[in-house]
Amino acid sequence: MTLPTVDEVRALHERHAPSHEALDLVFTHCQIIGDIAEQLGKRTDLALDTDLVRVGALLHDIGVYRLYDQASRLDHGNYIRHGVLGHELLRQEGFPERLCRFCSCHTGVGLSRHDIRTQGLALPEADYLAETVEEQLVMYADKFHSKTTPPVFLTADAYAAHLNSFGAAKVHAFDLLRARFGEPDLASVKARYGYTQT
Repeated sequence: MTLPTVDEVRALHERHAPSHEALDLVFTHCQIIGDIAEQLGKRTDLALDTDLVRVGALLHDIGVYRLYDQASRLDHGNYIRHGVLGHELLRQEGFPERLCRFCSCHTGVGLSRHDIRTQGLALPEADYLAETVEEQLVMYADKFHSKTTPPVFLTADAYAAHLNSFGAAKVHAFDLLRARFGEPDLASVKARYGYTQT
């Protein structure tokens, strides 16, 4: 599989972003997640495709653009759908399933059919679970930065506390990822992008 270049991915973001502000928010977040994933990937003994991780990180949130209305307001009520919307967008652009999955399989620590059914989530009933080490790394790295207003970095402890409301199984899944990949050093990433940490 030939991967798109960083410039090609940025051009894709530019084509789909409804505004400069949306592009700045989403693409910068994707770059941050790529940097965090790269840092974690360098410290692991796991065999992984670092180029695939970089591209997957840069693409994972592209579906967020489909949640903006004509006035460039983000539909927070349907935010849970951004992963499947991104998967669909990339598929329509002709990307292989291996790249599309970075969109649909990064939400939380994975969404199962059971989660969708019991929580009444507005998603097609399916398993959206990171399977490959590359998917798992991007999903995990994504937990350390939030596109809130203003955007913030999150520690592992802060994200684990957030997961408590979703049950012990989700906290356990995060703990397994934490043990597998370690915790990122956010200081250098914060210095580069200038956001605060909680």
